[in-house]
Amino acid sequence: MRVEDAYHPGTLTCDAADPLVDVAVKMTTGHVGALAVLDDDRITGIISERDLVRSLAEQAYPRHTTATAFATHQLETADCDEDTRDVARRMLDAGIRHLPVKKGGTVVGVISMRDLLAIETRL
Repeated sequence: MRVEDAYHPGTLTCDAADPLVDVAVKMTTGHVGALAVLDDDRITGIISERDLVRSLAEQAYPRHTTATAFATHQLETADCDEDTRDVARRMLDAGIRHLPVKKGGTVVGVISMRDLLAIETRL
């Protein structure tokens, strides 16, 4: 199966300067585990629930610490045409649970380990 058949279209985002408390609210209200981080409307990273937990462990101030401070900036992505098993393998190897999905160089959504697991349970 291809990523295009499994990912969540549309990308929930936050601004690089958003405080972590706002990031947590966006994740909660959007029912997602990660947000794309934008700086001048360009994706510069991804911030996940794990990153929020790490910020707490490091005693960051959630109202004063920005999303970019705890986002992952070495961004891995998946392409719509990639095979989902290859993407799952890359995610497992990298220890990540969310990947932005690109189509023609543009980010069009996110795929999660949960999405990939759902595919396996339907087969």
